Amino acid sequence: MKFIKQFIALATVAVAFNAHAAAPANEAPDALVKRISQDVIDTAKADKAIQAGDTKKVIDLVETKILPYVDFQRMTSLAAGRFWRDATPEQQKALTEQFRSLLVFTYSGALSQVKDQTIEFKPLRADPADTEVEVRSQVNMPRGEPIPLNYRVAKGPQGWKIYDINVLGAWLVETYKGTFASEISKGGMDGLIKALTEKNKKLASKPLKTNAPK
Repeated sequence: MKFIKQFIALATVAVAFNAHAAAPANEAPDALVKRISQDVIDTAKADKAIQAGDTKKVIDLVETKILPYVDFQRMTSLAAGRFWRDATPEQQKALTEQFRSLLVFTYSGALSQVKDQTIEFKPLRADPADTEVEVRSQVNMPRGEPIPLNYRVAKGPQGWKIYDINVLGAWLVETYKGTFASEISKGGMDGLIKALTEKNKKLASKPLKTNAPK
């Protein structure tokens, strides 16, 4: 299960990595995802520093190449659900920043786990005019059954961005929604922000390869 969670992060990395580089005009979202996915897998496999868990190099890569292509505010608001509307702008900003940091650690840990996996994409079921689509794929493992892996992406003024991922039938936002609601019920929005802050501090103190959430 730990590896599957690591691959959730890898999936987002694969979609987002280097998305700014020479994207053809009007490129379909599934074509974009497929092209970029292969780029990041090839890069991770070839880079010995990433494989070795070079913390600074991997986190710098995540910060500069990946984060601009993930809609963290939308992802955070969906995970917070109805509580998002009641939060102050300051709380919304702080929660988004801490959730972003949590996923940075997850992405960074996942990059060092890339070995012999490959990703196979399914035909896109969408109309060309759609601004929100689901890109479906599966992760082919060296051993065992393929892992179904789907992405929800939306097109905005700055292009396509990821806002949710599904692995083995579970959407990432829904998974975090339960955790967020539990923390909010105990300590309110500030309690959730505090819990995420403390978790991020612990992750920051660990070696990179152990940073993937359990």
